[in-house]
Amino acid sequence: MKYKVDVDTLGRGAASKLGLNDIGFCSITTTKPLVIDPCADNRDMGGFIVIDRASNATVGAGMISFALHRAHNIHWQSINISKRQRADIKGQRACCLWFTGLSGSGKSTIANLPEKRLHDLGKHTYILDDDNVRHGLNRDLGFTDADRVENICRTAEVARLMVDAGLITIVAFISPFRAERQFALERFDVGEFFEVFVDAPLQVCEARDPKDYAHARLGEVMNFTGISSP
Repeated sequence: MKYKVDVDTLGRGAASKLGLNDIGFCSITTTKPLVIDPCADNRDMGGFIVIDRASNATVGAGMISFALHRAHNIHWQSINISKRQRADIKGQRACCLWFTGLSGSGKSTIANLPEKRLHDLGKHTYILDDDNVRHGLNRDLGFTDADRVENICRTAEVARLMVDAGLITIVAFISPFRAERQFALERFDVGEFFEVFVDAPLQVCEARDPKDYAHARLGEVMNFTGISSP
C-alpha cells in the first residue's frame, strides 16, 4: 500500500489495508508475468478484478497506472551448485515438514522430536517456529487475517530457501488458512513438502493454555484461531 484516497476530498492518507468501498494506490506483485497496458491507454488491458480463490467472490477491482521497471531488469541468476548437490554433500534429502494445528496442540513440542532424532543421525536441520520468527523477520506483523497471510508467505519463502540450501526444514505454524498452506506447498518441488496436521481437540488445547484462550474468549485477543477466527 502506498496510500489511501479520501473519497470526499480526494486527499491521500497512510494505510496498511483497504476496507469495503475504500480506494487506494498500491504495488502488486504477481507469480507469473502478465500482459498489461496502463488504463489511460487501454481500459480493457488496464483494468482488473481480484477474486478470492477459496470462495470465488469478487473482493476488489483496480486500474493499472504503470508497470514497475524492476519487472524488466531483474533476471534469475544462474548458479553452478544445485539444490541436490547441497543436500548430497550433507548425506540427506532436503525437504520441508510443515506442522499445522491449533495453538496449544503441541506443534512445536512434536516438531522438536524429529529434529532431535535427525540431529542424532548426523542430519542437518532447522526449525522455523512461529513465535521465534515473529521475534525477528516477522516482528512487524500483527494477527489480522492479512498479517497472518503475510506471516505464512514470508515463512514459506524462507523455508524454500533453506530446502534449496540442502537442509531438512521443519516449520511449526498454526497456519489456519488452506489457501496459504497451498501457497507454501507450491513453493517446493514435488516430494519436498509434507504437511502434518497436529489434530488436538480445542478443549485439550484450551486446557494446556488456559490463560491465552481465556483472553481470547473475553475478546481481549482478536483473531484467535478456534475462537474468534476460523
